[in-house]
Amino acid sequence: MNAEPSEIPVAGRRYVVRRARRDDVPAIVTLLADDALGASRDGVATAEDLAPYLTAFAAIDADPAHLLVVVEPPGGGPPVATLQLSVLPGLGRRGALRAQVEAVRVACHHRGGGLGGALMTWAVGEARRRGAAVVQLTSDKRRADAHRFYARLGFQASHEGFKLQL
Repeated sequence: MNAEPSEIPVAGRRYVVRRARRDDVPAIVTLLADDALGASRDGVATAEDLAPYLTAFAAIDADPAHLLVVVEPPGGGPPVATLQLSVLPGLGRRGALRAQVEAVRVACHHRGGGLGGALMTWAVGEARRRGAAVVQLTSDKRRADAHRFYARLGFQASHEGFKLQL
């Protein structure tokens, strides 16, 4: 999935959404681990810890059905937000494409100012541009703030999700 860098306005400032690069992986992992739930399952303490993330990044980056993006703050600097958008074909809904949004994270010092909403609006627009008929996501049941955030954006808690750890 190619994606040209885009600017998203947030509170009079312009952030850049762009395709993630391999050298962004440590910053992305830091964003993933930047809360109590993420810290329990993500993080890098050693160079060896980074290896599985780099392997996963290579697979995501090589597959045109997936797009991992980062958001750069105005003036540059390390990424302050990220998400993965995957476009999935299916037979349901008359063969409609679904866009799956995963791993939405905004750095703690950028939360509450509209960046997350602007990024999700960008993702929905990108999904629509790619022909998706529905955008779906999952969110851990313990993330009550995230659930309110997605509801404000128009997402509906329409299904119950199940996972089986392997």
